Amino acid sequence: MKSIAIRILKWAIVSLAVLSVLLVVGGVVLFRAIVEPESDKFGTIPDEAKLANRPRQSLPAVAKPCSEVPADCSYFAHMDKGLLLKPADGASYPQEVMEVAELTKLSPEQMHENAALAKLTPEQVRESASLGQTAWMIWTGGNDRFWNFAASNTAGAFDLLKTVSSYKGGPYGRRNRWSWLGLVNEPCFSEPTEGDVSRFGLWLDRRDPNCAPDPFADPDKYPGVRVGARGKTVPVGSYYGEPTGVIGLRLFPNPDFDEKAKADWNAERYYTDPSYYNNAKLIRPYRVGMSCAFCHVGPSATNPPADPENPKWENLASNPGAQYYWVNRIFFWNTRPRDEDNAPAPNEGNFLYQLFHTNPPGSLDTSLVSTDYMNNPRTMNAVYSVIPRLKLSLEHGAEQLTGGELDNKQLQDYPQTAALPQFWDPASGTSHTMRVLKDGADAVGTLGALNRVYLNIGTFSEEWLLHFRPFLGGRKITPIRISDAEKQSVYWQATEDRTADMAVFFLVTARPDRLEDVREGEPFLEDFTSEKVNRGKIVFAENCAACHSSKIPEIPANSGINDGICAGGGNGPNYRQCWDRYWEWTQSKAFKEAMVKLVVEGKPFLEGNYLSSERRVPVDLLQTNACTPLATNGLAGDIWDNFTSSSYKTLPPVKELTVQHPVSGASMPLQPLGNGRGYLRPPSLISLWSTAPFLSNNSLGHEDDATYYARDYAAASRGGSYGNYAAAEHCPAASDDNPYLPCVANRVKVFDRSIRQMLNPSTRRMDKLTQIPVPGYIYRTTAPACLMIASGYMPSWEQRLSRPLHWLAPWAIDEKGGIALGPLPKDFPINAMTNTKLLPDNDEPGGISHYWRLATAMPTLVGAFKKMGGKCSPGELADPQTQANSEAAVRDTGLIDTLVGLSKCPDYVVNRGHYFGSDLSAGDKEALIAYLKHF
Repeated sequence: MKSIAIRILKWAIVSLAVLSVLLVVGGVVLFRAIVEPESDKFGTIPDEAKLANRPRQSLPAVAKPCSEVPADCSYFAHMDKGLLLKPADGASYPQEVMEVAELTKLSPEQMHENAALAKLTPEQVRESASLGQTAWMIWTGGNDRFWNFAASNTAGAFDLLKTVSSYKGGPYGRRNRWSWLGLVNEPCFSEPTEGDVSRFGLWLDRRDPNCAPDPFADPDKYPGVRVGARGKTVPVGSYYGEPTGVIGLRLFPNPDFDEKAKADWNAERYYTDPSYYNNAKLIRPYRVGMSCAFCHVGPSATNPPADPENPKWENLASNPGAQYYWVNRIFFWNTRPRDEDNAPAPNEGNFLYQLFHTNPPGSLDTSLVSTDYMNNPRTMNAVYSVIPRLKLSLEHGAEQLTGGELDNKQLQDYPQTAALPQFWDPASGTSHTMRVLKDGADAVGTLGALNRVYLNIGTFSEEWLLHFRPFLGGRKITPIRISDAEKQSVYWQATEDRTADMAVFFLVTARPDRLEDVREGEPFLEDFTSEKVNRGKIVFAENCAACHSSKIPEIPANSGINDGICAGGGNGPNYRQCWDRYWEWTQSKAFKEAMVKLVVEGKPFLEGNYLSSERRVPVDLLQTNACTPLATNGLAGDIWDNFTSSSYKTLPPVKELTVQHPVSGASMPLQPLGNGRGYLRPPSLISLWSTAPFLSNNSLGHEDDATYYARDYAAASRGGSYGNYAAAEHCPAASDDNPYLPCVANRVKVFDRSIRQMLNPSTRRMDKLTQIPVPGYIYRTTAPACLMIASGYMPSWEQRLSRPLHWLAPWAIDEKGGIALGPLPKDFPINAMTNTKLLPDNDEPGGISHYWRLATAMPTLVGAFKKMGGKCSPGELADPQTQANSEAAVRDTGLIDTLVGLSKCPDYVVNRGHYFGSDLSAGDKEALIAYLKHF
């Protein structure tokens, strides 16, 4: 018996050991399956255009030369101050066109090397710029495939086909699209009064029959890509799609809309029945593509529309950015304002809505899709004065390119920009480049920066989506290679064929908007030669010009600022040493005296001044929120590896930062890694009067939530109900108090509030909930909010097991199999949750220790959500006891402390920093403001 017992014990031990090994191996295999990308697929999947055997030449920018009348490429020419309108016979070209024609003049050496090329004529410049304008406005590069994917993979929140609809009884439509969504209505359309049977019953904007047709929607001139059901149950269409009535969004037939999908389609239920539209398998008859214009076209600062809901082409500009764009409303198609009782609107109970609500108008986290585990709303970049910006790059914008970075196109690769070879040296791999992204990452050349944007908005999504898990993360991020795009994506090739013209377009049109050029601006300007403005010039020279002027005194010879290891700006591993030398010099008496002499020259100082140094500034000096400069998508081995320079990837770490705890307010140290992290390029101050709010996230000068919601329900009340949310007032407005109107006086009012908060930090919006005061505000939930995913977006196996799963975890799984976690209480710090780092960065040491921290945190996370109870129905969310219960769950489990310990960026105060000028006298502040209005 004893021997039998021993054998049984040995068998049990061996069995447990084998089982343990199997569990470990199985766990590793499962972990790798979740985390590791399908790398065997990289570079093997063609895009739809290649599948359809379309060469790049079959997707030309225009179907006929711009010289032929009527010219398709002149369709948008009334925009952008009309600079691209063809002059009447005998009339001269605008100065802006002539300046670019002179810029593209080839040197004798270049003429010898490029005998077929000559100086571009003004007409050739205008035509090239017109082609670039067309691409900016309507080229989507096949990304309708991606945005259709997004509609099926964002838990029912995001659906561009509904965003462009004006369904009866909804809170918004064409009538109030500008005031509610901040989207720009395209001229020549009207709101529908019923579903369009020719468009499968959808409530889409209708073209004004008195307007000429959009030439780019013509499928005969611009034949679309025939794949799937196109040409069968739906038309093939145009490769530019059709206009939707919203600038920057184009309509494409959905190649997945086959006979079965057509039989299952019900437009009425699509708008009204959650059990129908909350379905990841729903196939819509159209896909919506997005051009650059969606995020970058806005009302002209100097010629705003009289009616913002109904602009004319001449009221629109391509370069200022979509300054009034409401992400939380656009990315949640069924939003509505609060009612008169100010009770939370339904979507405030969804944590995903709360995430988008952190984006002030005119800002967006551009890493939302290829997530870097940080919530980083950033302003839509305004594009001004490209010529002086490029010239500045020759002084200290040298960036070393290696490996896949060398695959980026450069200006001399195209005839229209061949006369600009000084920005790229192929022999050394050195690019002299302006930096577009806030952190100065995309320093590979102008064309590379433009091309990357198209990938980031969905071009070649067949490949792009292989390199990360969109929106959620949890998969190792790997670089998308330009060489793979060149090989497998015709849409990418066609995009490359357009971006040189886009560069010419911005060389011509991206010009300053001066307040002095607007009749309505006169009351807001002090005379430029007045004593007050003259004092402002001196204050600017002594306090601002080091970062915000491209014109500075000559750098002393042999100072080590722009020579030796700092030649060309010193970008790379020695950069902090080079920056410190530069900064020390700019704080010297000699620099300030010389700078004053430059500034007091008057108008010549501002002419051709980019009003930024373009030098990367360490965030420890700025003291602004650290999350933007700590972005990681451009690091070596990350998604944008091919689009960031080796110089950027070797930047040294900045100094230790101080951040604040979102509950106690206590200070905490934060030491960022280097390799690209920790720096911001100074924004240009051109047209500063028209581009407020300020800071990289638009947080400085943005109204608080109480005012924001009060404005919503007041507007709804004027309209009679939320179903008739009031349209925007006309310009000039009766009052300049509304910050969301593009009128001149309203812009100046927002500028005035924002710049005064900049110079007087104590007047900034402050968080009132921390135990110790913190220097700004923290993004917090506006109501109890749950992490929710409807059952229709869950895997089919999970739906089949919904009952037992609900029985096992009723606090996480609802009765239908959907996810309902929470609710997190009102005033919960949103970024404590969103900044949770699921995976370590590619260059981060101690990966195993990171996973261990995640594992040891799981009991706290599960315990907290279990205590919250999954009380996510509208009635439960409105119950005061739910708020009390959630507060107790967060407090008793130490949830926030746990999340702070897992945070990739534990910096929660969003409007702190940039305290330069705060110590000026009151008089000097007023003088500086008076001078800045002339920018």
